[in-house]
Amino acid sequence: MHLGALFIASHVLTSGSVRETARRFQLSPSTVSTAIHNLETELAMTLTERASGELATLIASGRVLEGLEPIMAAIGELGQWAGHDGAGIDEAWASRIPVKIVTMERFLEVADQGSINRAARRLRLGQPQLSLQLANLEKFLRHRLFERQAQGSVLTEEGRRAYQIFMAISQAWNDLKSSADERYRRTARSLRIGSIIPTGSESWVARCLGSLVSEWNARRNNNAISLVSMTADDLREALKNGRIDIAILDSVFGLESFRHRKLLQTDMVVIAPPDSIETSVADLVAGHPICMPSPRTGLGHAAMAFSYERAPNRRRRGQDITAADSLPVIVDLVANHGYVSFLGRVSAMPIADKVRIVDLDEHLPMSYHVAFNHRKAAADACAVIIEVAARITSETVVRTIRPTDAGARETAA
Repeated sequence: MHLGALFIASHVLTSGSVRETARRFQLSPSTVSTAIHNLETELAMTLTERASGELATLIASGRVLEGLEPIMAAIGELGQWAGHDGAGIDEAWASRIPVKIVTMERFLEVADQGSINRAARRLRLGQPQLSLQLANLEKFLRHRLFERQAQGSVLTEEGRRAYQIFMAISQAWNDLKSSADERYRRTARSLRIGSIIPTGSESWVARCLGSLVSEWNARRNNNAISLVSMTADDLREALKNGRIDIAILDSVFGLESFRHRKLLQTDMVVIAPPDSIETSVADLVAGHPICMPSPRTGLGHAAMAFSYERAPNRRRRGQDITAADSLPVIVDLVANHGYVSFLGRVSAMPIADKVRIVDLDEHLPMSYHVAFNHRKAAADACAVIIEVAARITSETVVRTIRPTDAGARETAA
């Protein structure tokens, strides 16, 4: 972060206006916006937001402004020392200071070590690179900061003044950054798990995640767990862009670049209204409106294809087939509003008291999977998920699966 950008951002937080700051410092609005955005990025917090086309500062900006005060005072002292000592600080000059905080900290390291070579080794930089940065700093400040001697580099009188100014800036900046670094560490430690939307609190997905959290915390893992439920399509995107570390879903389509393992295999069934009397799937599909997960999901795609194949003369084709990516809504439509739908048997069994479960006329297997990224914590959590899923579903699957299908059931070990 440049000192000039900090000066600009401080004025934006004070005035509450990007355009006013741009006019005052004779800068483009995009330059001013970039400065405030960079500060938000460095501090890992949102300081402003747009409301009805106007910029609004948030509560956090007040604390940041207080933290910036020592830096603004040091910039004023730096301006006077560099020859910009008019009635007040030269704002146009201050807003364009190209000196980076990291450059100042490297200057402080050289001063503390008394040697460019020793400082370069500690900073893991090339000695020529560090020497060039110091030379550019001296050129900008128009003061010689070091005396090069045989035993090393010694601060000049001007260098000692620069040391005091830069030390004040570095300490104030590190104080501001410390809270941001802690927020980042908390985020980095968090293990983000996404799952398909469970049918309810009694579903195997909900119970699996509940058991995971309990066992994970009991083992005193360093990574906190955060949970979110999404559609299978959204889970794939979230895993790809890094918003989640683990995804529990009903298809591994599009996840070829991720590690994935099978959680369990089951078969698809029809769930019908509890008071329905039809004995065949064809009659159920023909006589009731259908609600199912959207074709973007593995379950929805299979169910949609099955329903069309079994009812080629279905009345009002397409008009009474509703796609809903909320399983609780689907269950409510079936249980209370006369709809039929399709679920995996392992998901249907916990709600057998609310709906009527009807077997298909042919076995249609479906499986659930867990996909995860490269993090070790993600792999460890997946092992727990697989173990828990096998434990909480095995009794249900063994009790309800048809004898001819017993060989087809598989749970990941």
